[in-house]
Amino acid sequence: MKKNTKIIASIITLIVITAIFAFNQFDKKGTYSTTNYYLDTVNEISLINIRKSKADKVLPGVDKVILDINNSMSAHLPSSEISAINNNAGIKAVKVGNDTFEVIKKSIAYSKITNGKFDITIGPLTSMWNIGNEDARVPEKTEIENVLKLINSEDILLDEANKTVYLKKKAMKLDLGGIAKGYCADKVAEYLKENGVKDAIVNLGGNIYVMGKNESKKDFVVGIQNPRLKSSDSMASVSLSDKSIVTSGIYERYLEKNGKIYHHMLDPDTGYPFDNELSSVTIFSDKSVDGDALSTSIYGLGLKDGMKKVKSMNEIDAIFITKDNKVYITDGIKKDFKILDKKYTLVN
Repeated sequence: MKKNTKIIASIITLIVITAIFAFNQFDKKGTYSTTNYYLDTVNEISLINIRKSKADKVLPGVDKVILDINNSMSAHLPSSEISAINNNAGIKAVKVGNDTFEVIKKSIAYSKITNGKFDITIGPLTSMWNIGNEDARVPEKTEIENVLKLINSEDILLDEANKTVYLKKKAMKLDLGGIAKGYCADKVAEYLKENGVKDAIVNLGGNIYVMGKNESKKDFVVGIQNPRLKSSDSMASVSLSDKSIVTSGIYERYLEKNGKIYHHMLDPDTGYPFDNELSSVTIFSDKSVDGDALSTSIYGLGLKDGMKKVKSMNEIDAIFITKDNKVYITDGIKKDFKILDKKYTLVN
């Protein structure tokens, strides 16, 4: 009887060990991702060096974070808070959630920082050009002149106590396309950290935030888009961790008419695409909302003024690429920066 008991105990132990081994094989550490299409772009969030069981619990929450921001901040959704604000321009104030109110508040601050080159009241202008969509067009000069009268972030009235937003003039429109993805990336990173995720890549349509370390437990190597190519080829790379990387370039979205290229980065002062010596600007920051708001507006300032503005800000670095293939970078990323395409020259 004792012998049989020992045999049964051994069998049970073997079954338990086998079950644990099988579970560990199923629940092994690796990289697990979720992909969705919100905020008018493809988003991919990858959790690295994490068990599958934990990833399965965390990833659905990531989708919800992005969907909630999309539903409140997309100007293309009739039910969004931004649409409600736009529809009531010149009529009444609209109560919004904390996220929408915070993004609009930050946007007004960045409008001041960039001397108006970043302005979320640019909505009537972006809607008119509609670059990136099938019905994109070059508006008539008179149309642009009429719309420019509506662009002024000082005409946004905020009520902090009641969380309401009011646009002073009828036909004004907010467009958060230049800041919502950055804010969303920060919210996703915050959610991941709260749920114990240490290593991840948050990629919201090219707005990238890297957390912790890569699969090899080293800093991430992030490629910088070659602004002369439509493909994803990189002209340089930067090694970094716990940083946001946001690029604005003339290659992203554009309209061609009569042999002339009109890119999507519109100047709130002129109503036409920014026209300077730059082909792209990449901003590195601790917070992605900062990088998102700054990338286009720093591009709009041009090389000299843009570099001066970046150097005046704490914890912000940048890469400027000119149309004649010269590259200018700030001191904070010099030791981690590497040119991959010999057509480009780093200017010290």
